[in-house]
Amino acid sequence: MKAETVTVGIPVRDLKRAIGWYQSAFELGEPDQAPMDGLAEFNLGAFWLQLALAPELAGREGISVNISIENASAEQQRLSDKGLIVSELQRFEGVVEFFELTDLDGNKIGFVTELG
Repeated sequence: MKAETVTVGIPVRDLKRAIGWYQSAFELGEPDQAPMDGLAEFNLGAFWLQLALAPELAGREGISVNISIENASAEQQRLSDKGLIVSELQRFEGVVEFFELTDLDGNKIGFVTELG
């Protein structure tokens, strides 16, 4: 199987606030699609980010989203400078650098840079 696209769904408590938060954190414009009430989708090139109004699921463990980026250290600093909640940068020499960003609802999004 070869995937043609990937959609990462993240449950949120307040869709309007979540859209604003993700627009600011990821420097996004308006959502590319809102296919139905309670959904907003952003085309991020390598994958689609779907925010879904689901207050009962928001912030629960189990969602695993890791985004490969060119420079995890610089991105961690940029997000930290915005006052957002980020973990310490972890470096596994010759393997990866990794950190997590926590959104409004407690969802954790991992950012990774491959070093090898």
